[in-house]
Amino acid sequence: MFHWWTKKRLNASNQRGFTLIELMIVVAIIGILAAIAIPLYANVQARARIAKAQADSRALASAVSIYAAHMGIVPTTLDALTATASNGQGQTAGPFMASIPSTPAGWTTPYAYAGNTSSGTFVISATGDGTTVVLP
Repeated sequence: MFHWWTKKRLNASNQRGFTLIELMIVVAIIGILAAIAIPLYANVQARARIAKAQADSRALASAVSIYAAHMGIVPTTLDALTATASNGQGQTAGPFMASIPSTPAGWTTPYAYAGNTSSGTFVISATGDGTTVVLP
């Protein structure tokens, strides 16, 4: 005995497929997930660039501090960190950095450095991704 709710719909080759509505629902779900994921991914990239700038700035600040401890004054430019330096006692040291790091991709200006030799203070900064990294 067959009931109408137990009958199987058969086609010529006894195969069933997805309906157009089912496929449209899957495409819509994929679109929604992509709309959520793409901005999150862009945010991760921006945070990585900012983290690189912070790490580079800390490395530069450390090298400036070591240079100042050796020489007794802060360097006038960041380029002084990549050369050997002799202090007043004839002691040589350096280079304090192998090279000056480049700013993250998309950041237009290199790391800015302002050293005040009379007060022994300095500021290192970089700008990009809507933020400014400043040390110390």
